[in-house]
Amino acid sequence: MTDIDQAVRALARDLLDHGLKVATAESCTGGGIAQALTEVAGSSDWFERGFVTYSNDAKMEMLGVAAATLERHGAVSEATVLEMARGALTRSRADLSVAVSGVAGPGGGTDDKPVGTVWIAWAQGPDWSRAEVFHFPGDRAAVRRATIAAALDGLRARLAA
Repeated sequence: MTDIDQAVRALARDLLDHGLKVATAESCTGGGIAQALTEVAGSSDWFERGFVTYSNDAKMEMLGVAAATLERHGAVSEATVLEMARGALTRSRADLSVAVSGVAGPGGGTDDKPVGTVWIAWAQGPDWSRAEVFHFPGDRAAVRRATIAAALDGLRARLAA
């Protein structure tokens, strides 16, 4: 069993204990968080839905991210992932959400946002959200795995608060 598998099983217990459902809004992971969550039998009891919003159009259409936010801050930004996380809540029946957007590589990096830069946001209800930037080392697969693990850790931390 991998660390991600263990994290998902622990998160599942936490969500069930709190009677909550989670939704995901993913860009750079391409649905990897939702895939990891639904590996666990019975996940329909606590996983509500996942949005894979790889393009900016998808972020706007599916999650309600403002065009002005994307133009001003870019897809890989605190403002964008916060809007993604909030949008996942308002467009689902979930109680808690996680959103990710980053540069997994091998290309696409810039001086300001090098490969491995990932923003992750978590939201719960209308009044709580937070975002954090990460700089993960490694190739595309390593960045995506690290993003999934950090997203799960953040969900568990919120439930423990």
